[in-house]
Amino acid sequence: MGFLKVEKLEYKSVLPPARGLGQIISAFANSKGGFIVLGVSDNTGKVVAHGLSEDFHANSVTHKAIDMISPRPEVAYQYITFEGKRLYVIKVNPSSTTVSIEGKIYVRKGDRSLLTNPPTREAEKNKFGRIQTINEKLNTYKKNCTDSKSSFIDHYQGIINLVDDLENLLYPESPFTPTNNQEGKILMRILFASCADNFETYLSNILYEIFLASPESLKSAQTVTIKEVLDCTDMQEFVYYWAKKKLGKLQKGSVKGFINENNQISSLNVIDETQMDEIERILQIRHLYSHRNGVVDEKFIQYHPGLYNVNDTHQLSIDEMLNYFVYLLETVNNIDKAAIEKYSLSTSD
Repeated sequence: MGFLKVEKLEYKSVLPPARGLGQIISAFANSKGGFIVLGVSDNTGKVVAHGLSEDFHANSVTHKAIDMISPRPEVAYQYITFEGKRLYVIKVNPSSTTVSIEGKIYVRKGDRSLLTNPPTREAEKNKFGRIQTINEKLNTYKKNCTDSKSSFIDHYQGIINLVDDLENLLYPESPFTPTNNQEGKILMRILFASCADNFETYLSNILYEIFLASPESLKSAQTVTIKEVLDCTDMQEFVYYWAKKKLGKLQKGSVKGFINENNQISSLNVIDETQMDEIERILQIRHLYSHRNGVVDEKFIQYHPGLYNVNDTHQLSIDEMLNYFVYLLETVNNIDKAAIEKYSLSTSD
């Protein structure tokens, strides 16, 4: 397997999510074609065949990846045995027309798949200097990360751009002063809730990637109903469903309960008691904004003692919101790096 040029060959030690696999396929199709070999690593400069777990069927993930690409490229795929290991090989033929995945166009350059049409921003933006600093950090954090973290960052970049565009609504006086504009107050609550929701989505997605890469981590004493299994079209869909279901405790504000029930996250040892408490406080602000229009209740006071009275209206300045924004970003970054190392997750370039 080592005789092909790197621009026509991609090794992955585990089965990537459909979106990540689709990006590689589309990059090969937009270049000279190539091969993707799953179940093989070359991190140390030496190609090692580990084999691909038999607990999941790579065909269904590959089908979903191809369905995301338009127009559909010419692709062939099959399992093979190499040195006694079960591998999965995808052959991608070069396309006569440019293909894209979710509107993004990738090409192969050396041993990497590169995005050729990233979104652009006008140079005169970034009225609040901190926004530019955060945007630069987001771009840095997008390198060598999981598909889950890449999607998380895409969402956060969208929020940052909205904040930058809507200065007159969100911080007409100062980034350090809550807005007095009624529409701005509503929009601030929506944006903050979206930040917290995106954090939960990342945790669901990273669990899914861990389950795909390490199927044995999914096996536990927890029971599922026959209906839950039958309602899913394939194993991958069930795994994604199960990962989202595990967020139940987190969505109720119990970060500690979520961590304790998901050893895949707790075993990474990147979130301590102090961090869990802070995340719970952040999620309680989200709950207040999503369900009570920012009006403080007794439960909220339990998480933020001595700061508010019942029926007070909670407000944040843009600078305060960005503090929480960065806190969740750093938490995701730490989880992602640890998960990649522990579970050998597939990463983007």
